[in-house]
Amino acid sequence: MKILVTNDDGIRAEGLKYLALWARKLGQVTVVAPKFEQSAKSHAINIRTSFEVLKDDWLEEEGITCYSVDSTPADCIRFALASISDDFDLILSGINNGYNLGEDILYSGTVAAIFEADIKGKKAIAFSTDVGAFEEASHYLDLSYQKILSTNCFELSNIYNVNIPPHCNGKILFTEQGPSFWHDVFDEQEPTMFLATGTPTPFDAGALHLDLNAAHKGYISISPLTSKRTDYAALKKLQSL
Repeated sequence: MKILVTNDDGIRAEGLKYLALWARKLGQVTVVAPKFEQSAKSHAINIRTSFEVLKDDWLEEEGITCYSVDSTPADCIRFALASISDDFDLILSGINNGYNLGEDILYSGTVAAIFEADIKGKKAIAFSTDVGAFEEASHYLDLSYQKILSTNCFELSNIYNVNIPPHCNGKILFTEQGPSFWHDVFDEQEPTMFLATGTPTPFDAGALHLDLNAAHKGYISISPLTSKRTDYAALKKLQSL
């Protein structure tokens, strides 16, 4: 199996190393990741200017070929499939430094990478955890991946968003995207200058079908996603008019 690994935290990120080293047990691993952090860049791509791509010897001793791309995670996938190889069997993104839950998946560069994979017809998984909890999350990569395989997930959807809490109870829930994970606050730093901050929204311990509640209660959350933006329920009604 040929595996492509990327992220949005940058080529030398700790979470990426955990994921790439784990992925070696699945097959041949190639890393194509942003030169600099690209968090919250969503599905942005670069179409007006050229960008630098360099080989990086970071994981060479581990038998992993790495490329540094001075652009976004979506561009990493685009470049890898167009210019390195189009026969990757699986694309992995992460392990992200912070959850990708609820509406935050719309902003996530980590998740955008698997959206781009879906557009290209590839199977892909995004992995995220709480800030700095890479080692704890890495212990549950096997469990998460085997759950996806044992339930034939890829027969139903090409892409999955996995969030692993640091104090995991070892159980997995299939979940849907929840509401906003953060309440936005814009702090005025000086006149006309604002910094986006925020506070987590309250969790509902009873609504474990939502990704953010499941992760908060210690479950591994696995959510099937799609890159398609058509509202099919509305379309069906409109076409019947």
